[in-house]
Amino acid sequence: MSFVEFRFLWFFLLVFIVYWAMRNNAARKVWLLLCSYAFYAAWSWKFTFLLLGSTTVDYIVGQMLGRTESPASRRFWIATSICVNLGVLGFFKYFNFFVSSASEFLAWLGLPASVNTLYLILPVGISFYTFHSMSYTIDVYRRKQPPISNFVDLALFVSFFPPLVAGPIVRAVYFLPQLVSARRFSNVDVRGAVMLFLAGFIKKACIADGVAPTVDRYFAHPADFTPTSAWIGVLFYAIQIYCDFSGYTDMAIAAARLLGYQLPNNFQFPYFARNVSDFWRRWHISLSSWLRDYLYIPLGGNRGSRGFA
Repeated sequence: MSFVEFRFLWFFLLVFIVYWAMRNNAARKVWLLLCSYAFYAAWSWKFTFLLLGSTTVDYIVGQMLGRTESPASRRFWIATSICVNLGVLGFFKYFNFFVSSASEFLAWLGLPASVNTLYLILPVGISFYTFHSMSYTIDVYRRKQPPISNFVDLALFVSFFPPLVAGPIVRAVYFLPQLVSARRFSNVDVRGAVMLFLAGFIKKACIADGVAPTVDRYFAHPADFTPTSAWIGVLFYAIQIYCDFSGYTDMAIAAARLLGYQLPNNFQFPYFARNVSDFWRRWHISLSSWLRDYLYIPLGGNRGSRGFA
């Protein structure tokens, strides 16, 4: 169920009306959790079990990290979380690639090999909810986030439908505190959120989808175009990819705001960047900052490095 589909409007109106009609915060969270899983099931109901399994593993890991002070035990549990999450992600994204590459390499060596690939469908949003879930266990391991005893809270954080499919990537320390107290409708800037959603819709449905056929023609038969025309095709592609991605995340941020929740900004005029590192700081901000804080710095990177900031 894409944000630009008409059925999403009816889905969100139902979520919005029932959510704000409820007075109990616990009931609201259960409602949002059920709606988030229904939203994901609209893409593929089979993969809801994968989403639930990932959440359950990290819930257990979080509980175990909160119960032990043993460094060895804590390392074991965080390694379990990382291996399970990245193992599942890597299996769906790269298994066939590695199998095909190994088969070609063996053939190049003159060794006969009969290797069959699997018919794998990449689960929608798996990269995003994997990073969401891992941020929780890593922050619990670092003692920046207390273990969550309420499974519904963690499950809602991992599966919250606005950022589930295309981001932005949300961290546990950013989102979980918002679940503690009930959201107030009086604090919601409805007009601002609706305007942001419409702006994202125009970027995605009108601009990105509008230039997509032109871009496809350029890239399908590049030899048919002059160098000048080819550069125009590249320009159209740059417009398409930015409006498609940023438009979708604008709609995600707006939908979350209409429900009283804040999501991090994901783009900051990247095509106005002065250099490559500046572009990296402006494009898919939630991913670059996630990689910086959870991968680059722990591996020895400079916390103040502008090249990865």
